[in-house]
Amino acid sequence: MALKSNSADSRTRSSIQIFIVVGLCCFFYILGAWQRSGFGKADNLAMEITKNTGDCNLIPSLNFETHHGGEIATINDSESKLKEFKPCDAHYTDYTPCQDQRRAMTFPRENMNYRERHCPPEEEKLHCLIPAPKGYVTPFPWPKSRDYVPYANAPYKSLTVEKAIQNWVQYEGNVFRFPGGGTQFPQGADKYIDQLASVIPITNGTVRTALDTGCGVASWGAYLWSRNVIAMSFAPRDSHEAQVQFALERGVPAVIGVLGTIKMPYPSRAFDMAHCSRCLIPWGANDGMYLKEVDRVLRPGGYWVLSGPPINWKINYKAWQRSKNELQEEQRKIEDVAKLLCWDKKYEKGETAIWQKRVNAESCPGRQDDSKVTFCKAADPDDVWYKKMEGCITPYPDVSSQDEVAGGQLKAFPDRLFAVPPRVASGSIPGVSVETYQEDNNNWKKHVNSYRKINKLIDTGRYRNIMDMNAGMGGFASALSSSKFWVMNVVPTVAEKSTLGVIYERGLIGIYHDWCEAFSTYPRTYDLIHANGLFSLYKDKCNIEDILLEMDRILRPEGAVIFRDEVDVLVKVRKLVGGMRWSTKMVDHEDGPLVPEKILVAVKQYWVAGGNSTSSQ
Repeated sequence: MALKSNSADSRTRSSIQIFIVVGLCCFFYILGAWQRSGFGKADNLAMEITKNTGDCNLIPSLNFETHHGGEIATINDSESKLKEFKPCDAHYTDYTPCQDQRRAMTFPRENMNYRERHCPPEEEKLHCLIPAPKGYVTPFPWPKSRDYVPYANAPYKSLTVEKAIQNWVQYEGNVFRFPGGGTQFPQGADKYIDQLASVIPITNGTVRTALDTGCGVASWGAYLWSRNVIAMSFAPRDSHEAQVQFALERGVPAVIGVLGTIKMPYPSRAFDMAHCSRCLIPWGANDGMYLKEVDRVLRPGGYWVLSGPPINWKINYKAWQRSKNELQEEQRKIEDVAKLLCWDKKYEKGETAIWQKRVNAESCPGRQDDSKVTFCKAADPDDVWYKKMEGCITPYPDVSSQDEVAGGQLKAFPDRLFAVPPRVASGSIPGVSVETYQEDNNNWKKHVNSYRKINKLIDTGRYRNIMDMNAGMGGFASALSSSKFWVMNVVPTVAEKSTLGVIYERGLIGIYHDWCEAFSTYPRTYDLIHANGLFSLYKDKCNIEDILLEMDRILRPEGAVIFRDEVDVLVKVRKLVGGMRWSTKMVDHEDGPLVPEKILVAVKQYWVAGGNSTSSQ
């Protein structure tokens, strides 16, 4: 019997319209509507509304409490007319501006260039709201979302046919079911991970961050989560329609991406483990350029896993319908590049092989004199945004002994979350000391405590996919840390300090990005977005309207946003989002009304293509 997601005829939606009256009191008008939420809290919410309508500080979807600052007086900007943003056409439901299929086909196919980021010029940008598809529902809460995705949210059945025998995804009634299989692990990701764990220390916190290249629907990352390992998964937007969208609907970290001509948007020495399960990446091509890029982001002592062709080609060449000579040459190239990189093969069984990167350059005697080795000359291996991938090897950081881990030894997770990261301890980030790092942590603990009072849903499981648009050193994500959700920590390329390496050394994940462009994700993929100082950072760099429209694109209906910025900036933001079908409330800084920094909290209303929103402005 098919598992049914909640729909309009089975659940009631509790939708809230907020009217804020500046002064001594406020009130809420509660509007009853239909519940379309996969979260399934409608009945309880309705009861809470009945109980709490006498207290103007409480609303069930976002609990704004005013005892720590309250609603602040708004600067009068009524003289200028509110701009209303119209919905885009329904065919833009799954629009990804920088991975648009039509634009992609105008670029060269060599080295997957056409699958890389190609953003629209200014005159082609949309200035409308991307609609949700008809029937859209809030995803199931984790861990149920790992196994089930409502069909209406990503109505694409092609993978159920193409990958039927590989156990990727099955269509059952009005939901997709994900059995946990994959091309290389049709018996399930758990058994496959057990096999890897016989070689790789996955269970003791030594391996915390992982990179899954060509991830499919990200079942490997989904099942690593229960072992306290967080995977950054990526795959292109290609013929395997919606694979990254499925991953994010499941509640698994993923972005649209490809190994092509541009460096990956991650810092050096970021991942404890990298993985390719029949990912179709030509690892031996271009003198091993893609393997060298994996080496750049792989932590000293980290592991690389390759499952599928050409491993064990002597047995499998007939099943793969490929010639012995071709597969033998492919594996030879991989082995040769791994040797140049000073990776040691630790395991090969069946169709899986595992290599381990050595801990420093001292453990690679003779490599400096090898004529085949070319070292990268770039001063900063973390400077990667739109930089061409190179066929050179990123040097290890210097060490003082043969046993020292280049770049610094990390504690096992979760201890590394609040330990001083090696990049901070070594003073390699200008202006960041141990003291400023610890002060930043303390500030974010205070800020997050305030957020939890404002929004009572943060710890309930209502929000699974969270984004920090200006992550700094990861203080927000660290203070939030929970098994119920994960945070995509974005370090803007225009930020004063390049801190993404610190974030990874804490056992968190993130990505470089320029918010003047669209993010590499599908619409409606984040439940909660945090924007600290973002609009002050981007002042005079690009249009604030474009950034807000991008936030609207990637935020789920009924998702929430927390802005933290100067009051004059937030007044402008509030006015713009008033025309985007968002409800807002501004509150004082947790230290009181005299602090010029304020907090603006917003909730995106539920609406779908061809329909009306659940509340009016």
